Amino acid sequence: MYDNAPVAAGAPRRRAWLRVFLTGLVLWLLTVVVTMVTKNPNLIPTLVLLGSFLVPVSFVVWAFGRRHSGEVTAELLFSTFVTGGVLGVLAASLLESYLLHPSPWLFLGVGLIEEAAKLAVLAFLSRHLEHKYARDGIILGASVGFGFAAFESAGYAFTALFTEQGLSLMQLVQTELLRGILAPVGHGLWTAILGGVLFSASGRRHFAFTGRLLVTYLGVSVLHALWDSMHSIALLITLVLTGTPYQFQLLQRGYEPQPTDAQATLFTVLSWGGLILVALAGIAWLLVVRRRADEEARTVLWRMPIRNGPGS
Repeated sequence: MYDNAPVAAGAPRRRAWLRVFLTGLVLWLLTVVVTMVTKNPNLIPTLVLLGSFLVPVSFVVWAFGRRHSGEVTAELLFSTFVTGGVLGVLAASLLESYLLHPSPWLFLGVGLIEEAAKLAVLAFLSRHLEHKYARDGIILGASVGFGFAAFESAGYAFTALFTEQGLSLMQLVQTELLRGILAPVGHGLWTAILGGVLFSASGRRHFAFTGRLLVTYLGVSVLHALWDSMHSIALLITLVLTGTPYQFQLLQRGYEPQPTDAQATLFTVLSWGGLILVALAGIAWLLVVRRRADEEARTVLWRMPIRNGPGS
């Protein structure tokens, strides 16, 4: 049997992700209830970790059942998720601290740095794969991205705990809920696109950094920047369309004007509508990459030699 033989589509563990998700969700809800009832601060790390890792881990388990070759083992997936996530977060944090400064291009800089960090970590951790199939690149890229998202979400959740009024468990829970819902269309999606293109453009033993990969990197960085800056974009559009002279005067003096009900509604629609459009663009792009990966997989299967005898 070949080590790089495609994984059977009817594998019995295809629904393992659902069991992981439901079990984790029940544990997280129990932790939320017990923490709020007892006010026990020792439960906060459990609450943060369960909420931050629930969706990313579930999606990685789901993706593992759809890998193309046996080279993508559970150990490799675990390594890309944990090691890739931590290295990506650390590299991005260092680069952003030294290279970025407040400017209109700040979010674009964040996108370029974080996507470059994840791409570099993905290439490093998967460099020893003998066969680099595009479908496996999507899986491993998503794993690195979801690992990045999980550790980043844990940081945001922990930070949300501290408010001017003291510790706020409700703020922490709301942050984890929001980031958990949005996790599938964030870091995991963008790095899955990059991983598919990286592996598709590469030879069987070596990575190739092509023009298509460069365009893909710049494109997902722009999607990343639009996603992060959507709050500011929606606010700017709302002010341009509905702002009053008095509100602009307050802004010039350094004060934050109180929005009207109509402005608050428009801002919410623009903000969420923009996020939905960015997410749809990313999903459509991933589907194109996945279609090419499927075509590659069919070509490989068609050309695969058949061995007879004991060594087959």
